[in-house]
Amino acid sequence: MTAPLLVVDDVHKRYRLPREHLLAAAPEVQALAGVSFTLEAGKSLGVVGESGSGKSTLARLVMALEAPSAGQVRLDGEDLHALPPAALRAARAKFQMVFQDPYGSLDPRRTVLQTVAEPLAVLHGSGRAEQRERAAEALDAVGLRPADLAKYPHEFSGGQRQRIAIARALITRPKLIVADEPVSALDVSVQAQVLNLMQDLQDRFGVTYLFISHDLAVVDLVCDHVIVLRRGVVVEEGDPDRLFTDPQHEYTRRLLAAVPGLPQNRSFITTPGARP
Repeated sequence: MTAPLLVVDDVHKRYRLPREHLLAAAPEVQALAGVSFTLEAGKSLGVVGESGSGKSTLARLVMALEAPSAGQVRLDGEDLHALPPAALRAARAKFQMVFQDPYGSLDPRRTVLQTVAEPLAVLHGSGRAEQRERAAEALDAVGLRPADLAKYPHEFSGGQRQRIAIARALITRPKLIVADEPVSALDVSVQAQVLNLMQDLQDRFGVTYLFISHDLAVVDLVCDHVIVLRRGVVVEEGDPDRLFTDPQHEYTRRLLAAVPGLPQNRSFITTPGARP
């Protein structure tokens, strides 16, 4: 049996808050409390929950942008938070991130070439010719043209900017992409295009997605397995067919009740070639 690509094992995260006065102990808030899951290579795992449930904290821990207070995050068998800095930097080529806001995540002063090639330049130290070639390949993979490399973000629509962000994530040929609300800032029609693209890239390149969203309809469309977070705790998990038609936890039922058409009509967003 093949080992999972990503293992999150009993992860906790606590944050210290400012002291109320000089002699008082600093209070703590528990953002994650014993979160565990595995993610197989080439699959998509959805993480859903309301604002404040711990979704974005989990994304930062998986991306090794913050360290857990306890527990492990293992990618390809390596505990990311136990790696020395040089080894972690080398490992970052295996995992990249797509952010929520296609407007805020791209520097308006940098060309598309500079933006897309940045991870390659930082992580691999490659030359300009290789950077341009790989950036052109990444743009082609997301449905844009090599001629777009010389342009700036303001020359593109929101959906095109998110394609640029996905190209930037793809350029290191990662095994895992953490997508944090990647379509929530887009119109519904553009959401469908970007989600179709992400599914196509998974089929073509075998990319694994950790898909973080508050939108259960989107997660239902693209994910093989779903975990439901509430106040930093996994309260329910399962495949979408079961979870969205026969939820066992009251919190999951409340989330579903807030989405028009789910679970009775699970084609809230439909895309050509979408998975059944």
